Amino acid sequence: MTVGFTGRRVLAPLAIIVAAALAGCASTPIEGTTPPVTPVSADILAQPSEVLDAQSPSPPKPARTRHKAAPVAASTPVPAVAATPTDPSPAAAAIDALSGVQDGLVADASEGVAAESAHTLAGLTPEQYPDVFDRIRAGFKLEDIESRQIDVQINWYANNPEYLERTFGRAVPYLHHIVKEIEARGMPLELALLPVVESAFEPYAQSWVRANGLWQFMPGTGERFGLKQDWWYDGRRDVIASTRAALDYLQYMHDEFFDDWLLAIAAYNCGEFRVQREVNKNRALGKPVDFFSLSLPAETRAYVPKLLAMRRLVLNPEDYGIAFSPIPNEPYFVKVDTGGQLDLTLAAELAGITLDEVYELNPGFHRWATDPAGPHFLLLPRDTAEAFQRNLEQLSPDQRVRVSMHKIKAGETVASIAKKYKTQTTVVRDMNNLDNAAPLVIGSELRVPSAVVNLPPKVMLAAARVDGGNRSGRRPGIHVVRSGDSLWAIAKRHRMNVATLARLNGMGPGDTLRAGQKLVLNSRGGTTTASGSSRSARASKSVATGSGSSRQVSYKVRSGDTLSRIAQVFGVSVSDLVNWNGISSHATLRPGQKLTVNVRGR
Repeated sequence: MTVGFTGRRVLAPLAIIVAAALAGCASTPIEGTTPPVTPVSADILAQPSEVLDAQSPSPPKPARTRHKAAPVAASTPVPAVAATPTDPSPAAAAIDALSGVQDGLVADASEGVAAESAHTLAGLTPEQYPDVFDRIRAGFKLEDIESRQIDVQINWYANNPEYLERTFGRAVPYLHHIVKEIEARGMPLELALLPVVESAFEPYAQSWVRANGLWQFMPGTGERFGLKQDWWYDGRRDVIASTRAALDYLQYMHDEFFDDWLLAIAAYNCGEFRVQREVNKNRALGKPVDFFSLSLPAETRAYVPKLLAMRRLVLNPEDYGIAFSPIPNEPYFVKVDTGGQLDLTLAAELAGITLDEVYELNPGFHRWATDPAGPHFLLLPRDTAEAFQRNLEQLSPDQRVRVSMHKIKAGETVASIAKKYKTQTTVVRDMNNLDNAAPLVIGSELRVPSAVVNLPPKVMLAAARVDGGNRSGRRPGIHVVRSGDSLWAIAKRHRMNVATLARLNGMGPGDTLRAGQKLVLNSRGGTTTASGSSRSARASKSVATGSGSSRQVSYKVRSGDTLSRIAQVFGVSVSDLVNWNGISSHATLRPGQKLTVNVRGR
């Protein structure tokens, strides 16, 4: 059985070979299981590509390093793998039906696996590798560590080849771009495989805590790294923007954690403050501070081994009875300027592709048109860009967004008209140059969006999540701390980022709480702030700034704090902190010292 990718380009991301006896995989095959400990946070699975014959060569096998400073790996029993459906999340079966996913065909074992690696040939530049997998292997930099935690994860992957087939089928349009961006920064190319763990390469994936996109950004972290999120567009799903933000975040944490990539990757999953707290704890006890020696959440303890398992699988697939079919080492898409808002159904017609393909490459947009405020570009398959630009130039401004005319009736308002056409009042006002006080004249006509016809199900679901969040209102403004509460647990309960919760209350994510203490949960939660004893109470009051209202908080410096780290936590600049507190940018901070911070409202 074969499966196709978008119905336009038949391209095989993965061919699977399962021999009668797997010489490189001694474990018993696990039927119908999910990755151990935690599922991949992807609740949408798209159609995989057609399976072709396996010809991907493999590189020489480097010696593995037995991890010496991780008693956890040596003494902790391997977690049992519960028998659950093969797909990585409970929602996957329903979404598979929605997307029409079919399990891939197992290739004939007699085809074999190539033994020598083409990418090891001397003199090849990264651009000259014919296969993007070879380019990735050539850029591996992380150490191959012997660990039972890694073995558990790789056994699951090896025993679920159809999951890998679907995952790398979805990766085809995006992988070359991700590899190129990582290479340009000199970062390990193992990071190109991180979306396998995060989202199974599904850009529309959303986790239960509202993390979104290939790189699974939380809303607050997305804002922190410049990812715009509004009614029209979510930069966490934008392939280019989210990749840039993810690499910025990973590099930042690599620099923070003394150039340790495993700690940076762990912090990407559970937050830099949690990792820093465990590092500080181990240092105080004279213990090692490598990843395997830290007491991190169960999800994170499985997260890093999943990536290292995928690294090992891609490096030596023949050891596990599988082979990756080549993905061409060339750009799949090009970035094309649109010059303003554009109807996406029209964009598909101009490019000569399907609407599904438009949204597949531009998942940041979740409405019928691009965001009127930008970004004003689209990603399109390379061989369609020239025709698209030529056709776009022929359009008049009125033809760029298809509209209908609505005749105003008695009793109608802008809000009721917007609801009728499934849009926002601001959209109707913008389309008709109406200010908020402008009255409607009965019998006159308004420009409104044309009826939206059959947007792809994933896009409709993404839009419904935005609209549903608006209807349900904001989270409660205040949380009263109960015995045993922590900032981490409260943030998880209210589905928010722990750093955001800490920032809203002028605290550090590791600060201790007391029963009865009140925490602000959103920027409209009033001026009530976290407070400990009367000695360490953090005052909060409303102040006016040039950029709008904000709350002024007093932050108590903790051991290890720097001006840059405090500025990053509160979303301000170092120069702001210097000016607000009358100190030098090179000043040494003392634990217990108090700094004034103006936290901007959102």
